[in-house]
Amino acid sequence: MNVIITGASKGMGKAIAEKFAANNHSVILCARNEVQLYQTMEELLVKYPSVIIKAKPADLSDSIETKKFGTWSLEEVKKMPGGSVDVLVNNAGQFIPGQVYNEEEGTLEKMMKVNLYSAYHLTRTLLPGMMENKRGHIFNVCSIASLNAYKNGGAYSISKFALLGFSKNLREEMKTYGIKVTAVMPGAVYTDSWSGTDVSPQRIMESGDIADLVYAASQLSGRAVVEEILVRPQLGDL
Repeated sequence: MNVIITGASKGMGKAIAEKFAANNHSVILCARNEVQLYQTMEELLVKYPSVIIKAKPADLSDSIETKKFGTWSLEEVKKMPGGSVDVLVNNAGQFIPGQVYNEEEGTLEKMMKVNLYSAYHLTRTLLPGMMENKRGHIFNVCSIASLNAYKNGGAYSISKFALLGFSKNLREEMKTYGIKVTAVMPGAVYTDSWSGTDVSPQRIMESGDIADLVYAASQLSGRAVVEEILVRPQLGDL
């Protein structure tokens, strides 16, 4: 399979990229931080030298950059076995804590650009080829914040509710084309967001847990789709 993953330089995105690469699938990586992105690409190439791994930095909060990345990816995929996009993981995202009534002006707009519009525009760029081939699988990394409001969630939670809505609508539109859509809703996962806090890594999930679930869902027959993946720490949400 040929797999495109955004937000792929660290955390869940990096873990998902490694899971696919470890199973001999070609991957295209995207992230905003150019240095971290190419470091991740090099790490994976060292571990899996026989796998095709490409990377291109882009700020996916910018719709023009998002579409350019999508177009570049389509050209790169043509050079890969199969020549088409098989899996898209829309993982790019950002968390800014706050409350609706007092968060900084412009926070909602920023959260919507990063957490929703990035997935919307990249998906639209890649969909025509998937629809023509009548196959493909799109994973949208949402959050438990897509399901329940929580203190200090503010605009972030609003944007994640919207991403889940996008996923549900896309699922209905694409099912007759053989294209699967899965909304991934993880609870707390130990990534850089938690470093420096007093939360123990043993209290919350590993990025590899999410990668394992995404990969497993991608391996089902064409007759089955996991529509939603809801996964929480064993001891519950923080």
